[in-house]
Amino acid sequence: MATSKLQALWNHPAGPKTIHFWAPTFKWGISIANIADFQKPPETLSYPQQIVITGTGLVWSRYSTVITPKNWNLFSVSLGMAVTGIYQLTRKIKHDYVYEANSIVAKE
Repeated sequence: MATSKLQALWNHPAGPKTIHFWAPTFKWGISIANIADFQKPPETLSYPQQIVITGTGLVWSRYSTVITPKNWNLFSVSLGMAVTGIYQLTRKIKHDYVYEANSIVAKE
């Protein structure tokens, strides 16, 4: 049974024999780098970069479900990009607007 599943994966139109498999697989590097940036202080994060990562993730997540054949590898990496981008944007916004506003009020 495992052999037939591996054979099906191997012969899938978006399987390892095609670019449709490898491009999303290498795209995981962006999500992993974004996860590594969770350790960075929020003031070093870039709005344009995180907006693009989030937007790309959302757009390609949708696209991967409407194309034929459905590319679940592309869907998962794009969803990962969107989630990490949203998290980073949330950190940056909290730092820039919530914590900054609180520190201004505390000074007065």
